[in-house]
Amino acid sequence: MKILTGGQFRELDLYTIEHEPVPSLELMERASRAIADEVLRRWSDPAQRVMVFAGPGGNGGDGLAVARMLAEAGRDVTAYLFNVKDHLNPDCEANRDRLMQTEGATLVEITQEMVFPELRKDDLVIDALFGTGLSKPLSGGFALVANRLNQSHATIVSIDMPSGLMAEDNTYNDTSYIIRAHATLSLQLPKLSFLYAENQRFVGDFTLLPIGLSTEGLDLLKSHLWLTEEAEVRAMLRRRLRFAHKGTMGHALLIAGSRGMAGAAILSARAALRTGVGKLTLHLPHACLDILQSTVPEAVIQMDLDPDIITTALDVNDYQAVGVGPGLGRDHHTAAALQRYLSQQEAPMVIDADALNILSEHRDWLDLLPPDSILTPHPRELERIVGHCTGSFDRMNRARNLAIAHKVFVVLKGHYTQICTPTGDVLFNPTGNPGMATPGSGDVLTGIITSLLAQGYLPIEAAQLGVYLHGLAGDLAAEALTEESMLASDIINYLPTAFKRLKG
Repeated sequence: MKILTGGQFRELDLYTIEHEPVPSLELMERASRAIADEVLRRWSDPAQRVMVFAGPGGNGGDGLAVARMLAEAGRDVTAYLFNVKDHLNPDCEANRDRLMQTEGATLVEITQEMVFPELRKDDLVIDALFGTGLSKPLSGGFALVANRLNQSHATIVSIDMPSGLMAEDNTYNDTSYIIRAHATLSLQLPKLSFLYAENQRFVGDFTLLPIGLSTEGLDLLKSHLWLTEEAEVRAMLRRRLRFAHKGTMGHALLIAGSRGMAGAAILSARAALRTGVGKLTLHLPHACLDILQSTVPEAVIQMDLDPDIITTALDVNDYQAVGVGPGLGRDHHTAAALQRYLSQQEAPMVIDADALNILSEHRDWLDLLPPDSILTPHPRELERIVGHCTGSFDRMNRARNLAIAHKVFVVLKGHYTQICTPTGDVLFNPTGNPGMATPGSGDVLTGIITSLLAQGYLPIEAAQLGVYLHGLAGDLAAEALTEESMLASDIINYLPTAFKRLKG
């Protein structure tokens, strides 16, 4: 699913109007009907007052049309139309005139100062002030309206965008004057800013409402931003051949663990095996031997010469994939071993955790990374490599630039994990939940991706399928156990169910 800029949404509207063809007012009617139906479905109490706050543009026109439709459905609706410059979008003006003729609806057109209505806790407020066309922070009277709505205890539902939030970059926005919606009803496609953690307090839960925008027009618009869909991932999943054996399902090497950090190696190893790798070898210090052999008996152990940390590099020629980092530690001897691994390895590697932290201390080693390697940092690990980021938009661009510059994949972990590719695309992952914010989740992901890479999946497939599976297993675990009670090992335990789900 493409993610478009605010300007591209306008282009898609215009293409639909011209090529369907459909009058712009009729397209607005179509969008408003989808919104009104969703409102009636989710906020169905006929006694609940509905207050619509509409701006002078297209978003306001949507709001006025929704007000009319809700009134026609018997709801108590009052619409406040802000027309302080005595200039309305033509479709907004047409919907104002229609609303004035609608029985049961009240319209208050504001041309100067506003007497702000008293909002009750059980009121439903529909925010239709501004949509994707906004390019500067709210100010003046609109900022005051946003502030008053945020101070109310009413339920706020935003049409397409919370007013005041910009569709992409909000680095220099004034967040004091952005509507804090409980829910956002987004038309056709998600907006980039919805996928950033700092904007959740404004967006709330967002729902995509299809309104029949032109698929041909969408295909013509270029984008490097995408939201992964289940059908796409399902198509990647390979079926095992009937005569498959462990020698044909890949041999992976995991370099992990140090004294006191055997748990990370265990989680990563168990995840790799649960994801279907044929053979797994673990390179770890002697201190981790007993617990690894008792908890992961299926793995082959290659012990380091040092009892506590990794200090040497194995010959990697026998392995189809190498993953390094979980529980590794940052000792300078371990760093030297990592450098030797990077220098001798030609196939893509999976780099995580302390391996990333070591790279942040030796940034020139980034040039040693085998092409198409997969780096899996969380935000702080990324910033140790690329420097301080001013927000999620900046962080995404720096991760993308890192991927392009070093011809690697950067898996920036978090809700809507971002996979930045060497070609400059960014793929957002929709699976996962807050219950996965628990120690060891990242180690599990490293094992999953390393396993897929060893089985012959292309690096982009291993990253995209691995991240999706990881999140899906987490969602299934949360459904059974609750988010609060989840452990990283639960993600591993639900990998079989996730595979079943994808296989249909």
